[in-house]
Amino acid sequence: MSDATRVLCPALQGRIMSADEAAACVQPGHNVGMSGFTGAGYPKAMPQALARRIAAAHAAGTPFKIGVWTGASTAPELDGALAKADGIELRLPYQSDPECRERINDGRMEYIDLHLSNVAQHAWFGFLGHLDVAVIEVTAIEADGSLVPSTSVGNNKTWLDLADRVIIEVNARQNPALAGMHDIYYGTRLPPHRQPIPLTHVADRIGQPTLRCDPSKVVAVVLTDAPDRNSAFAPLDDTSKRIAGHLLEFLAHEVRRGRLPAQLLPLQSGVGNTANAVLAGLGAGPFENLTAYTEVLQDGMLALLRSGRLSQVSATALSLSDEGAAAFDAEIATLRQRIVLRPQEISNHPELVRRLGVIAMNGMLEADIYGNVNSTHVMGSRIMNGIGGSGDFARNGYLSIFMSASTAKGGALSCIVPMTPHVDHTEHDVQVLVTEQGLADLRGLSPKQRARAVIEHCAHPDFRPALRDYLQRALDNGPGRHTPHLLQEAYAWHLRAIAGRAM
Repeated sequence: MSDATRVLCPALQGRIMSADEAAACVQPGHNVGMSGFTGAGYPKAMPQALARRIAAAHAAGTPFKIGVWTGASTAPELDGALAKADGIELRLPYQSDPECRERINDGRMEYIDLHLSNVAQHAWFGFLGHLDVAVIEVTAIEADGSLVPSTSVGNNKTWLDLADRVIIEVNARQNPALAGMHDIYYGTRLPPHRQPIPLTHVADRIGQPTLRCDPSKVVAVVLTDAPDRNSAFAPLDDTSKRIAGHLLEFLAHEVRRGRLPAQLLPLQSGVGNTANAVLAGLGAGPFENLTAYTEVLQDGMLALLRSGRLSQVSATALSLSDEGAAAFDAEIATLRQRIVLRPQEISNHPELVRRLGVIAMNGMLEADIYGNVNSTHVMGSRIMNGIGGSGDFARNGYLSIFMSASTAKGGALSCIVPMTPHVDHTEHDVQVLVTEQGLADLRGLSPKQRARAVIEHCAHPDFRPALRDYLQRALDNGPGRHTPHLLQEAYAWHLRAIAGRAM
C-alpha cells in the first residue's frame, strides 16, 4: 500500500494526488524526462495514467504524442503502455521494449540511440530541445524537499534540474534502507568551466546521498506501491560457460604476464546471460578482492559481493531477478556499505573509465573479421535495443572485450561475418573478441592478422572455410591489401542470410 508518511516535506504534502490527476500536467508535444534504468527505479503509475489519457485523446480525434527521455530501458508499464497508446513521437537514449522496437522499425516512432555518458551533457547543451516535465520515482521525500533515490539514478539529477515541472512518484515498495547508498555529484560544469572529477577509486563518495529538487517546481506527488521489473536470467548453458571459460583463462594469462594485477582492475559488465556467466565464473576462479565500476549490478555481481570475492561496486542501477532482489533486500544493511549508485553521467564518464583502468566486457550481435562490432542492428537496419553504455567503456577502458555465441538462429547464421553492415564499435575500439569457439586477442595486430585470428579462434567451424575463402579472394582480387574486402561479396553474405540460406 502507498505510504504518505514517506513524504516529509510540508510544502509537498498538499500536492499528493492520483496518477490520473498528475497525468493532466503533460500536454501534447511535451518532452518528458522519466526515471528508470534497465527496469529499475522507473515511475510505475503515472505513465500508465498518461497512456490512458493519450488513448482517449486519439479516440476523440485529437493528436497526442510526447518525447520520452530516460536513463536507459524501462518496463512495459512505461515504454510499452505509452507505445501501445501511440503516444511516443521520439524516444531516447535506449530502449528494449518490443512495442517500441516494432514502431521504430516500421517508421511510426523516431528513436535517437545515444552513448549513455552523453545524454546528460547533450541535454544541458540544449542539443535535445527543451525538457518540459520530469517524472521521477523516489524512495522518500525528506523534510527539506530533497529526494531519496530508489533502485536507479540514471539521468534523474539532470531531469530535475532542467524540467519546468516535476512529478514525483514515491514508491513504498522500495526499501527505505536504500537511503545512503547513493552518491549524487553536483560538481559538473559546462565548458569552458569544467573541472576534474575528484574520483580516483571505485568506492569514493564525492557527492551527497540525495537528489536536489526545487519544491516550487513540483506539481504533483503520486504515491505508489509496485515492484521493479525484475528480469530472470536463463540458466547457464554450455555456450555461455565456454565463453566465460575462455575469458577467465585470458584474464589469468594477463595476470601471469604482469599486464594485470592479481585482483584485476575494476570490472564493467553488460547486461545479459553471457555477462552473468562470466561473473559466475569469476566467483569460482582464482581472483580475490575484485572491484566493479559499471552501469548495472546484476545477479552475478551480487553473488560475488555476497561471497566476498567482490569488495566494492559502483553503478547507476540494479538489474536483478526476483531471487536477486530478495537477497538484496535481505542483506541491504551490509550491502549499502559496499555499493554506490551514481548518476549515469558519472558511472559512464569516459575520463573516469580511463583513469580507473576499467576492464570492459560487453555483448554483441556480430563482429566482422577485422574486429568491427555491431551491437544494435539486425541485417544493418533493424534496431534491437541500442548501444547503451558499451561505447563509453569500450573506447576508454583498459581492456575492450566483446562476447557472443559464434552462431545465431540455431546455427543457421554466423555471428562472425566478412563485413558487418552496421558498425557501433570500430576495430580501433575492440581489443578482444570471444565466442564459445575461442578468444581472439587483437592487440598489436594489423588488419590481415586480425582477420586470421578472428576466423581461426572465434568463427564456428561450419563457417570458417567460407570466411577463409573470402579473405583469400579479397587479398587476391580486392582493390587494396591493407583491409582487403570484396564489397559485393560482403553484402551478398547478408543477402543470403536474409533469403534464409545458411551463410
